[in-house]
Amino acid sequence: MLFSGKVDENVQMRLLELRDAKALFALTEQSRDYLREWLPFVDGTRTVQEIEGFIQSGLQKYAFNNGGELGLWYRGEIAGVLGLHTINWAHRHTSIGYWLGKRFQGYGIMTNSCRFLIDILFEEYGLNRVEIRVAPENRKSRAIPERLGFQNEGRRRQAEWLYDHYVDHIIYGMLADDWSKLHAHNVESSLI
Repeated sequence: MLFSGKVDENVQMRLLELRDAKALFALTEQSRDYLREWLPFVDGTRTVQEIEGFIQSGLQKYAFNNGGELGLWYRGEIAGVLGLHTINWAHRHTSIGYWLGKRFQGYGIMTNSCRFLIDILFEEYGLNRVEIRVAPENRKSRAIPERLGFQNEGRRRQAEWLYDHYVDHIIYGMLADDWSKLHAHNVESSLI
């Protein structure tokens, strides 16, 4: 199955390919200080070749039907990444992570892209659960699962090493049944 398509009138999503490495590296460079606050990979990503390795890893995950790294393009320009982490097929769940370049904030790109991907995960992949884990102080990233109706299921203490300190994670969860009910409610609301 493919994770590509038109998210909305301005945003396209597709699997990252090696041809995207230079543009993705340039976006990382432009937003390096901004991204570093919450993303542990930034200091270790100093060359286009390292971005190529990241993309190749995502392509391998996709080839084995076990996730992948999706690029987001806003009006034809790469804007960020939406990562589909390992899929647990036995229990039918996965988690997603994301980031946007600094200048692409505030356009609804990530919220709409997450909604698009979650539809695919529940409707086409038949998964039962999707998680998003976010540091408590990362308000912009927390707003996305909250906007999409995810449940705050608790806090995992010192879940991630971020350069020189640990950060906790807030665990947000969405179940397929809850997603269906939210969509049914949204469709009904739009018809009123």
